[in-house]
Amino acid sequence: MRVLNQTRGQVLAERAWEALSAGARMKGLLGRDGLAAGEGLYIRPCTSIHSCFMRFVFDAVFVGQDGRVLHAVRRMRPWRLSRIVLAAEGVLELPAGVLEATGTEPGDQLVFEGR
Repeated sequence: MRVLNQTRGQVLAERAWEALSAGARMKGLLGRDGLAAGEGLYIRPCTSIHSCFMRFVFDAVFVGQDGRVLHAVRRMRPWRLSRIVLAAEGVLELPAGVLEATGTEPGDQLVFEGR
């Protein structure tokens, strides 16, 4: 699926996939060495994340049911815990630097094409 920041007119991910099952959500990006440019993982349902055992830094966006960005984490390093965002439907994990490059901030409207 493709993820767009409609507010800023920016593409966040050209090739994102969803982690919907309990197993897929628990695994997330564990075991990977990183995300390639244009990739993303949308974990749902999800209200918090961790980066324990991760081998790379990444960006994360907590998204409400309406597609609004509720919280953004830039450059989440290994062995960190995010805050809990109770209103989040899910979390989009992206390569580090995407949020800064696209100017993505809380309140922005995201569109998930092909979902």
